[in-house]
Amino acid sequence: MDCVLVLVISSIVDSLPTMEETILVGDDLMTGPPSPIIPPEIASHVLEGVDLCDGILRNLFLCLQINDIEPFCQDEIALYRQCVEKRDGELRQRLQDSEHKLGMYMPLDEAKDRATQLESEVTSLERRLILASGLEGIEGFRQRWSLHGRLFDSRKRLDALKQGMETRNKDDPVSDSTLKKKWFFW
Repeated sequence: MDCVLVLVISSIVDSLPTMEETILVGDDLMTGPPSPIIPPEIASHVLEGVDLCDGILRNLFLCLQINDIEPFCQDEIALYRQCVEKRDGELRQRLQDSEHKLGMYMPLDEAKDRATQLESEVTSLERRLILASGLEGIEGFRQRWSLHGRLFDSRKRLDALKQGMETRNKDDPVSDSTLKKKWFFW
């Protein structure tokens, strides 16, 4: 009976796909979009309470300084990558929420100016991305990666701002010019 059990277990184990060991390197941190750029006017609100991963990054640099090569710092690279993914997702959501609130509560003229500014930023990034498409090698890849991430974030911020402005327009009462005020004097 024991012999049959051993044969069954060994056949199950043998049928499982083998797992290859993957060694992470610094370039593995460049998966997904890069960290968002936080505008200074909303930075204090957006960054409040967010783990910036600076302690984990410090440990990664210390490990690289001591060991001099990446294969000896696999835990630190993996921890930093996890922390950055969580942080960036949270920051992106907060950025979009802030732009949405600005669109709702900022004076309409200022909100329109901000939308125009974001639209020009998007256009500029699109042009720079087109120019960067001609660059070859790792430097071209890094530039395209960075520009693509910034373009993605700027578009999302612009969309959130416009949605906030549209929400405001739906919720606003009829403008004063169409209402006649009646004054009563007692």
